[in-house]
This record gives sequence, structure tokens and C-alpha cells, in this order.
Amino acid sequence: MNQYITPLAPSGSRFEPLNPGLSDKPDWLAGQAVTAVKSPDGKTLLVLTSGYNRVYTSTPSSPYPWYTPDSNEYVFIYDISSGTPVKKQVVQIPNSYNGIVFDPSGKAFYVSGGVSDNVHVFTRIADGAWGEVDAPLALGHNSTGNGLPWNANFGNGSINLQIGVKPCAAGVAISGDGKTLVVTNYYNDSITVFRGGLNNWMPAAELDLRPGKSGGTKGVAGGEYPFWVAVKGNESDGTATAYVSSIRDREIVVVRLNGAPAVTGRIKVVGQPNKMTLNKDQSLLYVVEDQTDTVDVIRTADNAIVGTIPVIAPASVLPASLAELRGANPNSVTLSPDEKRLFVTNGNLNSVAVVDLNDTRASGAVVGLIPTGWYPNSVSISADGNWLYVINGKSATGANPDFRYSYGPPSRPNGFLTNHYNPQLTKAGLQSFPLPAAAQLPPLTAQVISNNRFSYADGAKDREVMSVLQANVKHVIFIIKENRTYDQILGDLEVGNGDPALAEFGERYTPNQHAVARTFVTLDNFYDTAEVSNDGWAWTTSGRAPDVVERQYAVAYAGRGLSLDTEGTNRSVNVAYATLAERRAANPLTPDDDDLLPGQTDVAAPDGPGNEVNKGYLWDAALRKGLSVRNYGFFLDTTRYNVPLAAGGIALLKDPASVNVQVAYPSSAALAPCTDIYFRGFDNSFPDYYRFKEWEREFDAYETDGNLPSLSLVRFMHDHTGNFNTAIDGVNTPEIQQADNDYAVGLLLEKISKSPKYKDNTLIFVIEDDSQDGGDHVDSHRSIAFVAGAYVKRGALVSSHYNTVNFLRTIEEVLGLQPMNLNDALARPMTDIFTTAPAPWSFTAKPAPILYGTTLPPFVGLSPLSKTAKVPKPTHDAKYWAKVTKGMDFSSEDKFNFARYNRVLWKGLMGERPYPAKPTGKNLRHNRKELLSRYTVALN
Repeated sequence: MNQYITPLAPSGSRFEPLNPGLSDKPDWLAGQAVTAVKSPDGKTLLVLTSGYNRVYTSTPSSPYPWYTPDSNEYVFIYDISSGTPVKKQVVQIPNSYNGIVFDPSGKAFYVSGGVSDNVHVFTRIADGAWGEVDAPLALGHNSTGNGLPWNANFGNGSINLQIGVKPCAAGVAISGDGKTLVVTNYYNDSITVFRGGLNNWMPAAELDLRPGKSGGTKGVAGGEYPFWVAVKGNESDGTATAYVSSIRDREIVVVRLNGAPAVTGRIKVVGQPNKMTLNKDQSLLYVVEDQTDTVDVIRTADNAIVGTIPVIAPASVLPASLAELRGANPNSVTLSPDEKRLFVTNGNLNSVAVVDLNDTRASGAVVGLIPTGWYPNSVSISADGNWLYVINGKSATGANPDFRYSYGPPSRPNGFLTNHYNPQLTKAGLQSFPLPAAAQLPPLTAQVISNNRFSYADGAKDREVMSVLQANVKHVIFIIKENRTYDQILGDLEVGNGDPALAEFGERYTPNQHAVARTFVTLDNFYDTAEVSNDGWAWTTSGRAPDVVERQYAVAYAGRGLSLDTEGTNRSVNVAYATLAERRAANPLTPDDDDLLPGQTDVAAPDGPGNEVNKGYLWDAALRKGLSVRNYGFFLDTTRYNVPLAAGGIALLKDPASVNVQVAYPSSAALAPCTDIYFRGFDNSFPDYYRFKEWEREFDAYETDGNLPSLSLVRFMHDHTGNFNTAIDGVNTPEIQQADNDYAVGLLLEKISKSPKYKDNTLIFVIEDDSQDGGDHVDSHRSIAFVAGAYVKRGALVSSHYNTVNFLRTIEEVLGLQPMNLNDALARPMTDIFTTAPAPWSFTAKPAPILYGTTLPPFVGLSPLSKTAKVPKPTHDAKYWAKVTKGMDFSSEDKFNFARYNRVLWKGLMGERPYPAKPTGKNLRHNRKELLSRYTVALN
């Protein structure tokens, strides 16, 4: 991100990791702290985690192999009576999703159980500690949420698809008299109400918040993705009212709780409403909103919005160039005890915004910023108003030498399992410090501004380079691939900081990517900003991940429910289509329900400049400028690819255009008119070679007509690997699929290089959406990236620190696009890789020899070297891989049984070869010839 983090900047600040004190792993630390709440007497602070938090062991256990009994979420309990937090206890629950609240009596607290579909009740037990005496309060959704409720096994269990979604208990709140408890059902679009009070809770009602299910008009969006809840009033006097934040539909749903619960109002907001807090007399509700980077102030007497407070930074320090841009990811809000100040966590800016409220308490302005840890999620203030407590969800991960095919347990170097995988390496923290005095706020604000590079401006040299490119480059081809690190692909390259011992898919499988690096620029200090594919597609296409994505991805990857929503489908429902009829025509698996996520709002999509809803992607920026866009494989609904034809599946057609059969159904309303409907999306059964051929079919027409789009989006995904039992044309082992992906990239570059019309005015950008699938001796986020074209340097090693956001900024600059958000606006373009004088270039695709063993058209009956040469064989055949991956769901990236698959792949590819037990962090740019020679000898 090119940001700096300074949590010790506030005077007297302490920063501590969250160590649950596991008896068998005393050094293990928890990640993804999401919510902190203070007890009514102000003496106790609770910190809840909600994310990955899987702890692995070398001994398999059921039902989750390699998970230990400590693979839970945690509530850390601190004594804050003296200001400085003192950890007193840690309790565990199986799952959670952000919700936690104290009983008004202070004798209990309640935690929502996420996918467990319940609420845990903790009370004081005999020894004075906190514990669960009774079973959790069940919410009763029978493992079903509102989405595509479809789970099936095909092929005698060889294909296991889990498209349907499960419930998720999220926010939880309680009335002032302790008699009414309300839980938001995040994936059931409802709330559950309990009555009775502590030790006597009984389920009273469940209320569906959607208009069509609560007495309103069917097919109207409302109440979906209910996340947070605040309760005003009491059951005892008939005033109990719930305010529920609907993230997808951007409204606060007002619910009367007394008697039969009923929706009495809907307060529309511009941003995505997140956490909320009421003032003491409950006359004002403060709602923090992502996407708009604001806090709305709602007067509860008439539910009117009486103020909107921008929270990025004080107006005096925010450059005018950033005024219309968003991306702070504000996600929590709390009031000072005297109610004169509001404190807001800005997740993406690693800071707390201090808001000074005016005399009417209905509006205010940011007067300062306080630096925090990475991605703060919650802020609390002591009862006397003298101490602040800020919890954050992320940490730097550092080097990752161990092989990571996908999320899940690590490899087994030296016979034991470690925990080296991005979501698992990401740890949480608790920051505590005395409340800064007014005089301390200006320097702290300046520190936050510096940390986030708000004063950044391109240098003269950068502007010169980019102006030349803007004047001469008219076309960009943007290729996104899947999940590889630098060492995994280029570790065996003769230049650069690569470790050949980690080159799982080195030159013998990726000759074209090696050739691109040699011919143009080797970027050996490039980092993927994302942790995994779920947030990876958000970062790689828009330069940011909204808070809803940041909250969901770690939970989903831990197998704790939730869906992968960042490519246009929400809960596997394709919301790109405006009507139910259109949805069912595109996907017959769609339930016949007008109230299932109606409308075209995508909950995970970023907004564009000026609060343009869901218009924050690269292609939106291009379309705003009036440029032409063509989409090959981005944001498609792929749920039908892996189901039988009789159940609505889409056949594996090698040339669907020739028979006029649509195989690509867009899941982005903006991309729909630009999408090639014959370009198959994510499907491991289908070779990238045929994706290239479909792209080539259209390119040949552009060559003739002279109308190549300004921006082409191309997805070559087969380096992900999978579906070994159904993969066609013998492209059915990990090595062969990787080689197929590499060849497709090479063929596209060759095609452009041979085009007299486009070779000199086109740049090809190639990137991985994330780096989660491999080890790297420098950093677990280091990855490969390539740029090719007439204005790219030749044979250069460029070790400038670049990342995904720099990559996007470069594409924007080449095409003359305006920034999409704060991140790309403050990123330097990758000018070190370019030259202002174009040079002739050529590229010839070279297939990896292992491809000659397939039945892909270019290789049938041919030998890789000569008539007598033997085709290299993969480590194991498709039958082996199908057997050892039986039951795994490869229907989407990162959706399969990650724990088992990682171990299976390691054993199948690497055998007993050990990996380094710990990261080296060495600079391996020197003496490459000797290093590679030693590695070759070791292999032989």
C-alpha cells in the first residue's frame, strides 16, 4: 500500500497483540479484531475477533482436518479501571460476526455466533470469571440463508458444489431495561427478537425486513444485508425501537419492537451504513457510512437526517484534488462521555478521526486525526473520557517461505505444520493511550497525513514519461491471472531476487512469462495489495476493497460461512440483471422469488468519485471518459459451469461463437454491454488456449476494421488449477494447467507483436489478483507482474517498490483516466519501467514441452523437441489428482476444501522434498549463476 503505520505516535501509547494464551501454542496470536465494547460501569473492555483464526496441527481431527480445538473466535476481557488495559481472561466461541453487547446490568454479555446461527450468553460463574452456563440462544434458520439455496453432489460425489449460503448472526443490541434483545440475521435479511431478560430469554419473533415480505411491495429492495442494530427505549414502557443498518440497500430500517415487531420507517442514506451509536438521551443516532466516508446524524424524534459529517480529514489538510474521492473505509463510531466529541475509525487510513460536535449536537467537523494500527475496526473511550482504546484487524505478514497452494494449513517442512498463509499471518492488536490534548492533535494529524501520503504529487520526470505514453498509446490490454508469488514462477530466473528452491512452476512450465521478463522488464519488488482472491479482485479492478469486503473475506476463507461477493454475484445471485425474469433466463438455478436481492445494487462494489453508486471500477473510469471497453471473462456468473446440462449447466464448447451459444453471463451491469458472451469465464475444466482463440477471433476483426477498444479486459485463469477429473484435452494436472495459462499469455503477446496496426500503440499489462498460492522468501505478498509494448524498457531489472495500486494508476495515466479513489490518486505511476523513445519489438510464444502431451490442437501428434524426444510427464496423472481431490469444489476461485487440498497438492507435486524451515529474507540478486547452478545440481 505504500502507507506507514505509527500506532505509538500518541503520547503514552501502548500497542499489544492479542494472545489468547493457548496451552499448546503459547506464542500464537489472534487476528481480525472487529468490535470492542465497554461494560456499563466502565471498568471492563471486551474485544471480539471475527475472521480467520484457524490454528493448525500435524494431527488430523474431524470434522476439519488439521484444525485444533482452538480454531475458534475469541473474546478478550480487559480490566480498564485504571486506564491501561490489563488482560484478565479470554473466552472462545466457534464462530462470530462482529456482534457483541453488554447486558445493562453488567452481569452478562452477548455475542452473535455468525454461521452458528445463535447468540452466546456469558455470565459470571462461581470463581468470578466469565463463562457460558446455558446453551446459546438458537435463531433457527436451518442452515439456510437467502441466496441460491442449492447444494449438490454430482459424479458419485466427485463434484461437490456448495452454491447455497448459510445464515449469519451479526449485530446484537439490547434495550435499556434489559428486557428485549435484537439480533440481525445478515444473510436472512431479518432480525430476531428475544424477550424476557437475563436468565429468562425466549424467542419472541423474527421479522423479515424486506418490503415484499413485511407488508410492502414485492420486488422492491430494502433491509438486505442487515449488519448493525441499535435499540432505543424500553419494553417496559412500550418505547422499544430498533434501528437496523442495511448495508446493501443503504438504509436504516426502523422497527417497532413492542407487541408484534413491525417496520415503521426506512431512512435512506447515501453510503453503506455500518456501526451506529445513540447518545445518552437517545435523541440522536450516529451512523458511520462507508463509501461516502461520512457520519450521518439522525434525530430519532422524527427519524430525519439532521447532519452529515465528512470524516476523512480536517478540511484544512485535505488537498482539493482529493475532495471528490473516497476510500477511507470508516467503520465504527463512539461518543465521548460528555458528548462533545465523536471518534470514528477510518479503516483504510489507519486512523481515528476526532469530530468536534457543535452546540446543537447535530453536526460537526473533524478537528484531528490519531494514528492507529493497520485497519482499525473499533474505538472505545473510558468512562472518565481520559483513555482511548482502538482495535485493529491487520498486521504486516512478512516473508512466507512455505508453499501455499490456497488458504488452509501450511506445508510440512521438517515434519511439522506451521501457520504461513496471508489471512493466518494477519494479526490483530489493541492500542491504548491517554486522550490527546488539543495541542497534540495537529502533530498527530500531520503524522496521519504523512503516513497516507496525502501531499504526494508526481515528479517532473514522471509527468514527462506519462505524457509521452498518453500521446502515443491508444490501447491497453489488461490481463488478470490467479494466485502466484514471484518465487513460485520467476525464482529460477537468471536475474532478480528470486529463490530457485521455491520455483514450483519455473521455466519448464512458464517459458513465456520468463521470456516476457527477459525481453522487457523484470519486476522483482512488486507486491499484490490483496490477501486472497476475494479481496484480490476488488483491489485489482478498483484499487480498493470496501469495508464490507474487508469484513467478509477472512470469515469466508476460514470456512465460517458467508459468500464470495466481489465479482458481481451477491450470495451467488447475479444482481447485474434488473428483473427476476432476466435472472432466471440467464441462470435457471435462480429461485422464483421477487424479493431475493431485487435491483442491481452490488453490495461489494466500490462507488465512484462523487458518490456514484457501484461505479468505482477501472472500466467505469474508462466509460466516464468516453473510451471503448471490451470484456473477456471479468465479472461473470459461473455457477452453471460445473453442473450437469440437465440441471442448467453450460457445455464445454471450444468454439461457442461458431454455433452461436452464449457461455458468458455478465455479473456487472456496467460491463454487460461490453462483454464477449462467447468467452468462457472461470472454469478449471476449460483450457486457457481456447480463451485465447476466442479473444483472437475478435482481435482479427479489430485488425481488419481498425476499432480495437481502448481498454480490453482479459481473464486467463488456468494457473489456478483444478477440476482434474473433468478437464478436457488432457489439460488435467497442475503443471499442465499452469503451462496452458502461460502459453495463452504468450500467444496474446505474439499476436499483438505481429500486428502492424496495433503493436506500437498498445501496452499489455499482466498481473496476478493475489499471491496467496505460493511461498516467497521476501514477502507473502510479493508477486509477478509484466508490461509489454514499444514504450517498455528492454532487458531491464527494475527493483522499484510497486504494488497493485501503482499498476492500476499506471493504466489510468496511460489512458488519461481520472483516479477512482484515494488509493490510486496517491499512488505513483510505474514510470521506471518505461522509455519515451519507442523501439521495435517482437515476441514468439513458446509452449512448455509438457503441453505436447495434451490434445490441444497445436500439439496433437507432435513432439516438443524432435521425432525421438519424449514428452515430459507430470508428477502424477489426472486419475491420481481426481482421486486425491475428490469432493472438492473447484467451481470458483478459493471455494474448495482448502485444508485438505493444500496438503494433497504439496505431496503430489513436491513429494518429500523439504522446504526451508524459516524465511531467509536474503537479497539473492547477486551471484545468480552460481546459485542456479547449485540448485540444478541439487535437483539432479
